[in-house]
Amino acid sequence: MAETLYLPATTDCALLYDSLVPQIAALIEGENDLIANLANISAALREAFGFFWVGFYLKKDQQLVLGPFQGPIACTRIQFDKGVCGACYTRKETIIVPDVEQFPGHIACSSASKSEIVLPVFAPDGSVAMVLDVDSDQLDDFSTVDAQGLGAVVKLVEGLL
Repeated sequence: MAETLYLPATTDCALLYDSLVPQIAALIEGENDLIANLANISAALREAFGFFWVGFYLKKDQQLVLGPFQGPIACTRIQFDKGVCGACYTRKETIIVPDVEQFPGHIACSSASKSEIVLPVFAPDGSVAMVLDVDSDQLDDFSTVDAQGLGAVVKLVEGLL
């Protein structure tokens, strides 16, 4: 098992994702515990990018419930019709929010969060099994590069389901 990430000394996010995704694939290879894998994925993403908050909300019954994450304490339960995570779950699409204060119904788990990207993780039957939620303490901190890079990570997670 890898204990260290090897990342290029660059601020180019595309290059960082290109380096990180295969390392995450190697990290989770052969491990069948979903929670352990989600925990390591969260840690790897935070270590590589310094995100303010990164983690997973898992569908349980009729809501999203906090799963493995890295960062300050977070909202424990999110209704499907609330916040960016709920919107991502309901719409079944990636949502990038440049300024969370401008998103109707945003849930302020932390006042330090300024921008956010949330991606759906699909189960084999096509339903949304969970969402990957990433917050920044900077405005407009996410782009299509992040959507693509995090999308590659989501594909790895979907392979675990």
